[in-house]
Amino acid sequence: MIFQAFFAALGQLPDPRFRSVLLRGLGLTIGLLFGFYLVLRWLIGLIFSDPVTLPFFGEVTWIDSALGWGTLGLVLLMSVFLMVPVASAITGLFLDEVADAVEAEHYPHLPVVKGVHFLDGLMDSLGFLGVLIGANIAALFLYVIFPFAAPFIFYGMNGYLLGREYFQLAAMRREGREGAKALRRKHNATIWAAGCLMAIPLSFPLINLVIPILGAATFTHLYHRLSRD
Repeated sequence: MIFQAFFAALGQLPDPRFRSVLLRGLGLTIGLLFGFYLVLRWLIGLIFSDPVTLPFFGEVTWIDSALGWGTLGLVLLMSVFLMVPVASAITGLFLDEVADAVEAEHYPHLPVVKGVHFLDGLMDSLGFLGVLIGANIAALFLYVIFPFAAPFIFYGMNGYLLGREYFQLAAMRREGREGAKALRRKHNATIWAAGCLMAIPLSFPLINLVIPILGAATFTHLYHRLSRD
């Protein structure tokens, strides 16, 4: 069921309406990561603002260029962790548009819904984002205590949280908040597994850029399949 939902989302890439949302989500994702790069580069520039002089070599002029490329590499490496909160933030902004495009293509018999009110979606997204960031900060201690289990902790925890958020927002459009919670509790294991399968590609640089929007489409399909059971 999960893979069917994902491949259905992937198969909609040629759809202009879906591709438009994907490109905007991709642009926003790149913009957020680039903004983080600029902030990090600025902070490093403050620390190494003066020319560096080394014994026997004198003044070194290539340090700034090396730091620039090093910072870019560091951001790509950190995107393994950064993309989890980025994916969470993008959900609240684009899920309604993604769900509309998916339903127009695959579920045209369903009545049109108004979707989640912007403020409700924003508040839910901010709440999820806060929980996500707090949980990942707390998990740092577990990574130190159980280093060999760190990947399982990372993917298991973020898979649960991302699956919970994506499904809740996808289901809430038609079920309401309480109905979405009840459906999520009923299918918690499936939603957790789908969230884990979403969290794994989020840790691969470049591939992770398209996952937030594809994830929103996948969970829209998943909601419709689970709501029929």
